[in-house]
Amino acid sequence: MKYCSISEAAAKFNVPESTLRYYEKKGLLPLIERDEAGRRLFSEDQIALLNTVICLKNTHMPISSIKQYIDWIVEGDNTIALRLEMMTNHKQAVLDEISLMKEALKGIDVKITRYTKRSQ
Repeated sequence: MKYCSISEAAAKFNVPESTLRYYEKKGLLPLIERDEAGRRLFSEDQIALLNTVICLKNTHMPISSIKQYIDWIVEGDNTIALRLEMMTNHKQAVLDEISLMKEALKGIDVKITRYTKRSQ
């Protein structure tokens, strides 16, 4: 199995190493392996899990909810229905936020148009 270091994982996702350490501390990256010197080793599975964590974080899912989701992944297939419900609800929350942002963007465009006309 191929592994990468914390610095390689951080670079891959364009996040600070401290963020990855924080995620591990909060239980979002369970089962991180370490080398003989104690350095974190990210397997392909850990990279895939990290991608999910970052995706959920970028869509404003709270850390506590991400932790619950990760715990359900670790528990196994008997939590698939719970995970599906969580992802369905989160998707709707993201869609609602996108809709809200689109409306806010219209208001910003009105201001830009107004100021552009005034500055000419």
